Amino acid sequence: MATFNQRDINRRDLLKAFAAVGLAASAPSLFASNSPKKRIGVALLGLGYYSRDLLAPALQLTQHCYLAGIVTGSPEKIPLWQKQYGLLDYNIYNYDNMHELANNPDIDVVYVVTPTGTHKKFTEIAANAGKHVWCEKPMAMDAKECQAMIDVCKKNKVQLTIGYRMQHEQNTQRIMQFAKQKPYGNIQTIIAEAGYNGTGASYSWRADPKLGGGAMYDMGVYPLNAARYTAGEEPVAVTARMNSTTPVYKDVDETTEFELEFASGAHAKCATSYARSMNHLRADCEKGWYELKPFQSYSGVQGRTSDGIILPPSPHNQQARQMDNDALAILNKSPVLVPGEEGMKDIVILESIFKAAKTGKRVVL
Repeated sequence: MATFNQRDINRRDLLKAFAAVGLAASAPSLFASNSPKKRIGVALLGLGYYSRDLLAPALQLTQHCYLAGIVTGSPEKIPLWQKQYGLLDYNIYNYDNMHELANNPDIDVVYVVTPTGTHKKFTEIAANAGKHVWCEKPMAMDAKECQAMIDVCKKNKVQLTIGYRMQHEQNTQRIMQFAKQKPYGNIQTIIAEAGYNGTGASYSWRADPKLGGGAMYDMGVYPLNAARYTAGEEPVAVTARMNSTTPVYKDVDETTEFELEFASGAHAKCATSYARSMNHLRADCEKGWYELKPFQSYSGVQGRTSDGIILPPSPHNQQARQMDNDALAILNKSPVLVPGEEGMKDIVILESIFKAAKTGKRVVL
């Protein structure tokens, strides 16, 4: 049992307060007492692993939204999805006729779950059909595409939210609160690492630079976004190194290491890889430290602090919590937790990371 002084007790009380309120102040809650009666109809666009094994099952757990339809370029998948989820024929679309969603009141949201290089195209079609857009991260290939996505959604008066599920996760929200409250003093160093050994995986689009392949686009936004929300400020400069040793990744980065400098003096050391398994977020501060390990897994995100406080895993399904929060933002006409502008900030920095790696020089943001 850890021994606490008065300063430690304040930290402990702060953590207890977060747990008691479920961090309701920092995000819309799927346990809101004034839950609307209507449920938001969601169409999943792209029926790969993430939609099939995570989003569709999570939509069976949500309170404020449900799986209403699908948009797919693989017609052979349609019978299985209809059988499993009872989807009606008129809620099934392909990439060529999805503009006809404009005539379908059953579907309120199109959730874009395809490779990054296609996000702008599908977001524009969905928004022009009058549908809200939930878009998986990373948001787009470059800042210009991000801005176009933001503009088309504003033009059509629909919400655009980026699928940073971690920002909806309970322990991650505690880390974000630490950035504001500074219970361990000013942050000095951040470590953020996310990667997996993909040597035996199906490479598919992950080796295609035009579709957003490579570790930095695919996994790198986890440590990048984490460094930003852990610091609670935007970086002012970046340095980076990239390499690829596996032949299939000759056109993309297999591993990227990058460092972010912040105006406060904090420094983030980040890494992402298809060749190394890593899943760790840590902040070293003036008066202690705290960490999440793992910090971006689909479940089991947990952590601890230097004074012995345990941050246990949340029992909530991450994808269900994310989609319920985003559905509530639509129903309540309130700001989304992770808007397009947040996704664009990462892409602006990501572009500078590639520039720094290519030139070998420090890039000022």
